[in-house]
Amino acid sequence: MSIESEVLNIIVPPEEECKKVTDTAKKLKSIVEKYLSERNIQAEVKSVGSVAKGTFLDDPDLDMFILFPEDVPKKELERIGIQAGMDIINGEMMYAEHPYTTGFFEGYEVDLVPCYKHDTTENLMSAVDRTPFHTDFILKHSDETLRNEMRLMKRFMKGIRAYGAEPNIRGFSGYLCEVITYHYGSFIETVKAASKWKKGTVLAPVDKGPIIKEPLVVYDPVDSKRNVASAVHLDTLSKFIIACREYLKSPSMKFFFPEKRTPYTPSQLKEMIIKDNLSITVFSFDRPEGEIPENIYAQTWKTQYSISKKLDTFGFISLRAVNTVTEDRILMAFETETDTLPSLEKRDGPPISAESSDNFLRKWSHDMHKVPYIEDGCWHVIADRAFRDIPGMIKREKESVSVGKAFDKESMRIITDLDEICTINPDLITELLDPKFPWEI
Repeated sequence: MSIESEVLNIIVPPEEECKKVTDTAKKLKSIVEKYLSERNIQAEVKSVGSVAKGTFLDDPDLDMFILFPEDVPKKELERIGIQAGMDIINGEMMYAEHPYTTGFFEGYEVDLVPCYKHDTTENLMSAVDRTPFHTDFILKHSDETLRNEMRLMKRFMKGIRAYGAEPNIRGFSGYLCEVITYHYGSFIETVKAASKWKKGTVLAPVDKGPIIKEPLVVYDPVDSKRNVASAVHLDTLSKFIIACREYLKSPSMKFFFPEKRTPYTPSQLKEMIIKDNLSITVFSFDRPEGEIPENIYAQTWKTQYSISKKLDTFGFISLRAVNTVTEDRILMAFETETDTLPSLEKRDGPPISAESSDNFLRKWSHDMHKVPYIEDGCWHVIADRAFRDIPGMIKREKESVSVGKAFDKESMRIITDLDEICTINPDLITELLDPKFPWEI
């Protein structure tokens, strides 16, 4: 039996489970329709997402959309949609492009989403208006065999930690998994093709739209103006390509069901850092209260990039960085070339023939110990370094470090104590010091 067949035996839900979830979706749809009818609200109810398409894996969510006529004011659409979610599923308000509710119905997590009903995707009024078209496309262009191939692709993406368009994953959405599998016809053909992808790969499963320049471009079959793969970061794309190459060389269940990594103990981490004389610094922020996870993850990446840039600018040179979001804080761990710099540094000046030479010489004329000299036709000077350690640099440059708008800069801690670094989050420091792909664990 092939690896793919073994995986399918595990991931394809039993017939009774499929019937239970589809029956529950139908029941919820009827309840929402009755709710709207009793209030004389003119709107259509549609089950969408992986349950409606028959591509769900274990523990499926129900996605129920309320489709309003285009002439309904947006505020009215939102008001009715949110109230319906609160009344029917005791929903909690969430926010994407516009508000929706998430709650539970007969044991299943439910997203109840208001949107506009359109005949085509030409003039959509919000991004979620496109979702019903996605469901219809997959249902129309797949049979049970192909839908199971899509399940394989989703499980593979989950296994290699590339599944999800959320900012913490920056990867492949469920719909994107379905579309690329549809495009190539099966899981294994998709893997074979993707093993040869490179940055800038373009796929047009139906129609090719305007030129889009992103790491991966997959024109939406229902709306060729849109790139289904817009959320895929170059690093996640690269990991997927490598995973496909490695799977073709040596297929393994580990690509679908990787083992959970056991982090190094604090004492092991400390030994590794001392042995290799590594420079590790951890930044900690209080987790913002009331901020949705997607925003926190996006702001975490923004903050990490900003700190990396500062480290590079002042000569500490960020070699690698990782981050995690816990219940109460955001942590970013950096490995740098050094955490302490010499007291002096070489400052490059202009060519001796440049008009700015006089300004450079004038600037340094006040210090008799910092005399400009000529090298390769340009002025240079040996000067005092502005910052010699990372905490001192960040303290002085704090205002120009671009952190997430919801982050409290005053809560920022810069952790350099070795014992605290090794104990604060062993999973994170293990990932930093010994990066492994999920299938390698």
